[in-house]
Amino acid sequence: MVPGLALTGAIAFASIHLAQLGWLQSNGISALTLAIVLGMVVGNTVYSRISSVADAGVTLSKAKLLRLGIVLYGLRLTFQDIGNVGWTGVAIDAAVICSTFGLACLLGTRVFGLDRKTAMLIGTGSSICGAAAVMAAEPVVRARAEQVMVAVATVVVFGTLAMFLYPFLYHLNAQYHLISMSPNAFGVFAGSTIHEVAQVVAAGRAVGEQAANTAVIAKMVRVMMLAPFLIILSAWLSRSPQHDDASDRTGGDAGKRGGGIVIPWFAFGFVAVAGLNSLNLLPPAVVSQVIDLDGVLLAMAMAGLGLSTHVSAVRKAGIKPLALAAVLFAWLIFGGLAINAGVTAVLG
Repeated sequence: MVPGLALTGAIAFASIHLAQLGWLQSNGISALTLAIVLGMVVGNTVYSRISSVADAGVTLSKAKLLRLGIVLYGLRLTFQDIGNVGWTGVAIDAAVICSTFGLACLLGTRVFGLDRKTAMLIGTGSSICGAAAVMAAEPVVRARAEQVMVAVATVVVFGTLAMFLYPFLYHLNAQYHLISMSPNAFGVFAGSTIHEVAQVVAAGRAVGEQAANTAVIAKMVRVMMLAPFLIILSAWLSRSPQHDDASDRTGGDAGKRGGGIVIPWFAFGFVAVAGLNSLNLLPPAVVSQVIDLDGVLLAMAMAGLGLSTHVSAVRKAGIKPLALAAVLFAWLIFGGLAINAGVTAVLG
């Protein structure tokens, strides 16, 4: 295990420190994104020479360390976060997640002709919390590395675009008064529709402190919905007659499901850790240190994914995944805006 863990650890270390550079930080480029990119660079250049001794540790990083990282991610949240945005914010987040994921599954398979797993992963990343959600859904969906990588790539592309487009649209609206939107309302809108947490922070800060604070809370509540989403997704897949797409039967994992429900135990751990954090029993210094450790674990998982993904496999996926992600991005802006307005009008 040691050589592979050392490699993913080195990539994680480099990505975390690079993410602290001013330009990357101001543009919301997270350590997770950098870890994937660096992992792909190494994986498609020199990794083939050492893969025989490193594969075991790399596999451990993108599987076991990922699940542990998702569990510890709960320390970033508390149940009080839900109270801060109220039932209106919870309802908006839930509506955005359900509509975006449903649209991804429908359009991905029937319009764009993607395999079911890729469509679900793109929908998961777009609807909840970007790359972290894609990685969390991978063990439930049982996707291949290239399918995960394609989904993560779409999150990076359109999440990055959202960081710049959302503040621009807010200031444009403020100039021409097209619709009524306060900084607080913009924060809920951004938090409920932008892909990654870092991207939400960047977009919110471009508008103001109030918008940024509200956006982060709305986003955290959305992240908290990851656990119930994975449990529901697992139950749905276990009942679906289309468990494994035809395109996946040659991938080697089609027979591993066994027709039973895949219980994402780490999702329960995620909720339990968030609940523990809500009780304020842990010293803040300990929480801070564990969150830092969690960042390392997730970065190592992303590095492992990048190392095991070949550019040829991503290229083979073609333009269709990006086209689906573009449609979902448009839905998040316009459909998300309609959801925000509608739910707010009903629930106040």
